[in-house]
Amino acid sequence: MKIAILGAGALGCAIGAALTEGGNEVWLLNRSAAHVEAMRRDGLRVDDANGSRYVKVRSTTRAAEAGVVELVVVLVKSFDTATAMRGALELIGPETLVLSLQNGLGHEDLLAEVVGRERVLAGKTYVGGVMRGPGHIESGVAGKTTCIGELDGRITHRLSNLADTFNAAGLVTTISDNIVGTMWDKLLVNVATGALTGVTGLTYGQLYAEPQLKTTALAAVAEAIAVARAAGVKLSTIDPERPWTLAGEGLPASFKTSMLQSLEKGASTEIDFINGAVVRWGQRHRVPTPVNATLVSCIKGIERAMADRQHKETAA
Repeated sequence: MKIAILGAGALGCAIGAALTEGGNEVWLLNRSAAHVEAMRRDGLRVDDANGSRYVKVRSTTRAAEAGVVELVVVLVKSFDTATAMRGALELIGPETLVLSLQNGLGHEDLLAEVVGRERVLAGKTYVGGVMRGPGHIESGVAGKTTCIGELDGRITHRLSNLADTFNAAGLVTTISDNIVGTMWDKLLVNVATGALTGVTGLTYGQLYAEPQLKTTALAAVAEAIAVARAAGVKLSTIDPERPWTLAGEGLPASFKTSMLQSLEKGASTEIDFINGAVVRWGQRHRVPTPVNATLVSCIKGIERAMADRQHKETAA
């Protein structure tokens, strides 16, 4: 397939590298000229359990260079979804599919407004990635699953073809007739660890060594489960321990969540689409979510302090 990864950061590059090595024509789109130039010059350096290697990838800052593709995998930050898609319409042809693999809830509606609901697919992935530098990532693909589905729950040929392409590239992919439930399953994993690591600055190894933090994580997940059940969402588990365990399964102790990576780079987080989504859905269905609301407030406070520091540094 000809595939574009819209938002080829750490996760996008991990998926893009696997698809490239699987024989697909993959374009990695990223706004960072330094990142793109490094990949153009040297290839993408991928560190994983097998060691370190360079993958010859196609990379660009401009959608027009890639042209029309069969599939757009959207992995930009949640708050950039609509803007990024509008800026990449050169990727879209009559048969192009658009698949969101972003963390959190609500992206499919944003994409549908730009490209039309009929071409939008939903999905969740447990693949991980950490940016080590321009053109250099740590990849966590082995043993990590991806699930995709039609928004209306149908099992279609286009889904099957897409799953076959991903599986052939070593990205273990299943099809769901309950993708909303699948999205909530992944949301629970993000709720378990993202905000807590953002607030504390801890890696997975450090986080899982602190019993008090586990207690808070399980309380946040339990709230999210209660909200999902009130909304009539069919989950794969109602045990808060399961998402907590799944979040760090197979990843090194040094691994950092995407939320912590964002804060360390001085960038805004996706908190509004993760714990914030739990709070919004909780309000809608009259389910209290005090733990998630507190985590949202803490991350917002950190973002505010970060923005103030950046403003002072710029003014100076």
